[in-house]
Amino acid sequence: MNDCLPQQTPVWQKVESVLRDVTSSYGYSEIRMPIVEQTELFKRSIGEVTDIVEKEMYTFDDRNGDSLTLRPEGTASCVRAGNEHGLLYNQVQRLWYMGPMFRHERPQKGRYRQFHQFGVETFGMAGPDVDAEIIALTARFWKKFGLADKVRLEINSLGSNEERATYRDALIEFLKLHQDILDDDCKRRMLTNPLRVLDTKNPDIQAVLVDAPKLSDYFGEDSKAHFSGLCQRLDQFGIEYTVNDRLVRGLDYYNYTVFEWITDSLGAQGTVCAGGRYDCLVEQLGGKATPAVGFAMGIERLVLLLETLGLDKDVRPVVDVYVVTLGEKAELIAPSRVETLRDLYPNARIQVNCGGGNFKKQFKKADKSGAEIALVFGDDEIEQDKVTVKYLREQQEQQSKTLAELADLLAKYN
Repeated sequence: MNDCLPQQTPVWQKVESVLRDVTSSYGYSEIRMPIVEQTELFKRSIGEVTDIVEKEMYTFDDRNGDSLTLRPEGTASCVRAGNEHGLLYNQVQRLWYMGPMFRHERPQKGRYRQFHQFGVETFGMAGPDVDAEIIALTARFWKKFGLADKVRLEINSLGSNEERATYRDALIEFLKLHQDILDDDCKRRMLTNPLRVLDTKNPDIQAVLVDAPKLSDYFGEDSKAHFSGLCQRLDQFGIEYTVNDRLVRGLDYYNYTVFEWITDSLGAQGTVCAGGRYDCLVEQLGGKATPAVGFAMGIERLVLLLETLGLDKDVRPVVDVYVVTLGEKAELIAPSRVETLRDLYPNARIQVNCGGGNFKKQFKKADKSGAEIALVFGDDEIEQDKVTVKYLREQQEQQSKTLAELADLLAKYN
């Protein structure tokens, strides 16, 4: 678990604002789900033999004896909400959400047991056009954050469930021939979810997998056409990508398209965004068969990437203007005049000194606040209906102005 302290929240707010604004510009609507769900929801969606369900979920019984779980990811909750409220029945939906998720993982840089996830889910569209759209949407995030040259896109197709089942048998036969090379984790995966062996980071096993059968060799015409359609659209968008035939994703519910955005700037933990198509999940969770595709990204990892690359500096300070008051009359009257300024410039971030203090102490607080300018109200200024403007970040002479004359300074914050 991790606290986000006041000096860190401005970059978080900027990240959240960009994610929200870009997604909304594509016509997506926000949905909010509870952080606690029935445990069975995740067993049915993620898969009972996945690491998340077996090792990482925070699960407890409530007073009624019901098994509840702090949500480890957002897709299952989104599908559950869609089914429960009739959002998915014969309808097209483009949805997004943002909030805390929980997994009992080994804490490391950029990974916490409570983490914040931004997710997008689309329902009711079966073609590769919407797959390409959500990838284009993520590409726009990187442009907005100045990360376009710091991330790369890998894509793959997992084919249909039937094709994957046939391939699964062939892969198991291949892995049995090389059991002496497999580590304990891969031996377990071979029995429970053999495609996850393709995702191993063990270099010795990776070398053996070069000769493993390829999933794409088992594709029918529909799977080939879907993946080809995706690639054509990405080419039209000008989005560069690499086809990685070992990219399988860690959750059981994917089919057809899967993708990851990867960076080399965060060491071994390089994935910053991932997603894919899950056409069977809605029906699996009790709804009508509905095509669906989505993605998720961890906000902590995105913030860490921005900090690592020094791209977190261009963040608006919490305070734009600091108000210094000198004298009893100024202390009493200045705050009401500041309220007038707030009416005129509602987006300006104006902080008024409270708790008294001499001129030096107040200016020390003004400087520490990060404000660009200080407005000084003394008793003389109150009498004259004026204010003294001091520039805290520029070498400029202080100026005496009326409240009306502050327009040229404060209008830029609106």
